[in-house]
Amino acid sequence: MDQLALLFVLLLGALVSVPVGDRFGLPAPVLMTLFGIVLAVADFVPNVNIPPELILPGLLPPLLYAAVRRTSWRQFAANKRPIFLLAVALVFVTTLCVAVVANAIVPGLPIAAAIALGALVAPPDPVAATAVAGQLGLPRRLVSILEGEGLFNDVTAIVLYHVAIAAVVSGTFSPWRAGLDFLLSAVVAVVVGLVLGWGANKLMDVLGDATLQIGLTLIVPYASYVIAEELHGSGVLAVLTTALFIAEYATDADDVMTRLAGYTFWDIVDTLVTGVAFGLIGLELHNAIRTASGRWGELLGWAAAIVGVVVVVRLVWLLPATWLTKRLHARRDYDEEIPTSWRETIVMWWSGMRGVASVALALAIPLKTDDGTAFPDRDVVVFIAFGVIMATLVLQGLTLPWLVKRLGVRADTDREKEIEKELAVRAAKAARRRLKEIEQVEELPEDVTEQMLRRAFEIGFRISPDVVEDERREGHDKRMRRLKRLRRIQQEMLSAARHEVLAARSEPGADPEIVDRVLRHLDVRSLR
Repeated sequence: MDQLALLFVLLLGALVSVPVGDRFGLPAPVLMTLFGIVLAVADFVPNVNIPPELILPGLLPPLLYAAVRRTSWRQFAANKRPIFLLAVALVFVTTLCVAVVANAIVPGLPIAAAIALGALVAPPDPVAATAVAGQLGLPRRLVSILEGEGLFNDVTAIVLYHVAIAAVVSGTFSPWRAGLDFLLSAVVAVVVGLVLGWGANKLMDVLGDATLQIGLTLIVPYASYVIAEELHGSGVLAVLTTALFIAEYATDADDVMTRLAGYTFWDIVDTLVTGVAFGLIGLELHNAIRTASGRWGELLGWAAAIVGVVVVVRLVWLLPATWLTKRLHARRDYDEEIPTSWRETIVMWWSGMRGVASVALALAIPLKTDDGTAFPDRDVVVFIAFGVIMATLVLQGLTLPWLVKRLGVRADTDREKEIEKELAVRAAKAARRRLKEIEQVEELPEDVTEQMLRRAFEIGFRISPDVVEDERREGHDKRMRRLKRLRRIQQEMLSAARHEVLAARSEPGADPEIVDRVLRHLDVRSLR
């Protein structure tokens, strides 16, 4: 099996892991990691030879962009305190604690190398957290905080990592210079992200076609990451800024086809890239196995100690951080999304799985320093990092569904239905207001007006049937059953038309392009 065949195997595994995970109640990313581990120990599977410097820019931009599409800037703003406490403060604290312990237990490990180890294992993976948590029916406030933490903690961790690596390689370290680099990295990233987001928004208006617009959304995250990195900014923060800008300002309410096609396209990209990323995590296990040859007991002991530090620090940090956030929340009039019980705090604690970023940073550690000597204890740092990744991703990922079920943490479905009902009422009222505006400038027959009023009413009913009072619901249900019957008949007619057009595609002299154009019209008509 060569490298290209291995890639296709991972892509196929990414697709198959989704229904298998749904069937057995297991997260697809964890299944792909286990699949990668199986491939790693198989003799016929080659070692993965991907340059470490290409892993982050190759995998993170589309994954981050897909994750941001599911959220909004206002949601981040509403959760700014818990996200800051987790994505910034907790990363610093975890890095410091891991560095202190690693420096103490690993003989001869320089403090700068220990800080690099702490930085690369500190950030929970945004893809793992959202992919796992999103399948478990957790409260939306927890998923929002986990998404925000996962998206922003890489920014902090990667900057700390680069500062520590530079200190080891050059042999010098300046706290003031490190702080300035951190600030400049963030400023450059935000500027690049805003500029590219604004430019992409304008270019979408020029492109017009849905296919071209979606293609642009695939290019922009990569461009944002690369340009920011070239200007010594944070590529991760640049991608987040660009994605949030596009999600906030590049949405046309009437561009239905682009929106539907975009959702489908990014769902496919997210599934495939996530599967490949976590499959690569398992495949890279062979590096750790080679490092541990003859030193299993010693290295496993060190890795277990660091795993304990990472897990315990997160719990010890979350308990007072949650309490502090609640105290601040109690003084506010608005509703902030925070954990509301110790059970939700435990779920947040156990959701701190490491993943793609940690693997990429571990593999990107230089082999040599500026003076030509070997990077101190590089193999040890890489092995410990993989130990943390495997323990948190596999152990926590496999047991999180059980823990959630055991603690009874579930989304507030009544509240979600209430929100849906409110939005349904707003949508129906907006439709009726627009109908009145049209009546003021156009003379509509009475039967048309009545029909359009029923359509406006049905808009809200289809979103949330609860908007209708009980006495009116029965009559409306009768009309809906009649409408469904008509729609069923119409769909069968359209199906016959599509089959006839497809049959014409195989006839002698048929022009496939014209046939596909007619078929596309029928497909669009079927969506209405």
